[in-house]
Amino acid sequence: MKGRVLGLCGLVCFQGLLGWYMVKSGLEEKPDSHDIPRVSQYRLAAHLGSALVLYCASLWTSLSLLLPRHRLPETRQLLRLRRFAHGAAGLVFLTALSGAFVAGLDAGLVYNSFPKMGDSWIPEDLLAFSPVLRNVFENPTMVQFDHRVLGVTSVTAITVLYFLSRRIPLPGRTRMAAVTLLALAYTQVALGISTLLTYVPTPLAATHQAGSLALLSGALWLLSELRRVAK
Repeated sequence: MKGRVLGLCGLVCFQGLLGWYMVKSGLEEKPDSHDIPRVSQYRLAAHLGSALVLYCASLWTSLSLLLPRHRLPETRQLLRLRRFAHGAAGLVFLTALSGAFVAGLDAGLVYNSFPKMGDSWIPEDLLAFSPVLRNVFENPTMVQFDHRVLGVTSVTAITVLYFLSRRIPLPGRTRMAAVTLLALAYTQVALGISTLLTYVPTPLAATHQAGSLALLSGALWLLSELRRVAK
């Protein structure tokens, strides 16, 4: 436990340094900035990613200390459910991280329609930049497209995860975690679509960002419930 606490303290220091490094990018003069301070989307994503890792580590430590583990039978179905839960949590993390690129590039203002992007499913300017890899991180259209795909994939995975959990005899608290995660996922999707269709008002965008943290918390709670008990 002492090592874990020291690791968390180290992450706090690293997060502070990344925050300074991110803000510094917004203070540099850029010829195309039109006097509007803009931070680098790469540094913003690094800062958010570090914050999410710190939050996840802190929450996981708290759950490990506060919630007693269930002695679940190590069946094939449970192992499958556990692996699927890890995958779903990873998707939620990646979707939240991709939101940093959406915010950094104002990608939420590019196409304000759903489910299509404008009049098409795949917009023509999806690969407008060269080389192609630049589009993933610098093209607002591709960044919004990626965030949409990740969001839909995440909620689909969580839905499948919920129905898988229904097929296994689980403790009441574990079932509650699965139901909560499902509810949070669909709430987050509704918030994301509403934010997009209303041209990203700040209060709604902030609520959507908070929703991503709540969803990640729900995923970690379910993972905590499904932990293997050490013999």
